[in-house]
Amino acid sequence: MSVRTTTRRRQLGAMMRKLRARKGLTLEEAGQLVGVSKATVSRYETQAGPVKWIVIDALCREYGTTEAERKAVVELAKDAKQQGWWSSFADSIPESMNLLLTLEDEAVREDHFACVYVPGLLQTRAYSTALQKANEVPLEPTEIERLVDIRMKRQDILTRLKPPRLWAILDESVIRRVVGSPEIMKEQLDRLLEANESPHITLQVLPFSKGAHSAALGSFVIIGGTEPALDVVYVDFHTGSLFLEKDEELDRYRLAFEYLRAQALDMEASSALIHRARKEL
Repeated sequence: MSVRTTTRRRQLGAMMRKLRARKGLTLEEAGQLVGVSKATVSRYETQAGPVKWIVIDALCREYGTTEAERKAVVELAKDAKQQGWWSSFADSIPESMNLLLTLEDEAVREDHFACVYVPGLLQTRAYSTALQKANEVPLEPTEIERLVDIRMKRQDILTRLKPPRLWAILDESVIRRVVGSPEIMKEQLDRLLEANESPHITLQVLPFSKGAHSAALGSFVIIGGTEPALDVVYVDFHTGSLFLEKDEELDRYRLAFEYLRAQALDMEASSALIHRARKEL
């Protein structure tokens, strides 16, 4: 298997670029502050190449990061070579999924807005399989099974000792769209009802009656790190995926999620609507 840039290394580079830009320093100025070359600072901000955590620590101090931010970035640097459980799949999954799996593995919270399908972390195996079978490019049964296995394995983060805080807002179309069959959909709705009873999961439904809303452009996920500076927005399009990390982008999606949370039904009313949708199948 070819050696690929770890997604931790990729995120580290992005964070170092962001922190330097926030301080308003050039590559050369940053290097002079800690006694390394401009080329070294530049390399640390790319997606490849080894890093020395002690230099990362020094740069963070010069960039004026908070203590919590510095510790989070240094830990990222120390783990830059670490591969996740999905590394055995690395040659056969898109780089975007590789990054998503790493971010999820380290997340302390996830805020989901879904306007088409149930979020992957809450899908049943049968529902996930039905989605893969609906792909416009027919997949071999073994490929479908492999993709579903990865999705099911992702869900392990919800049962670990310290699971992330998951907040999911589902457009009503998500619970009304019958994926696979009525039986498969009933099982999926049962899974959502069960999830809404979990102490670390909050599930809300945005009813059709609310009309237009602040995320009419599509589904998104805000993946939260140990510090807000490590947050990333994941937007999945039919033709690809985007990872957004600029402050203005994060602020826009955070605000959109706040509006959606205010417009959606509360947990009890959301569960009642899911119950009704299930009964109508």
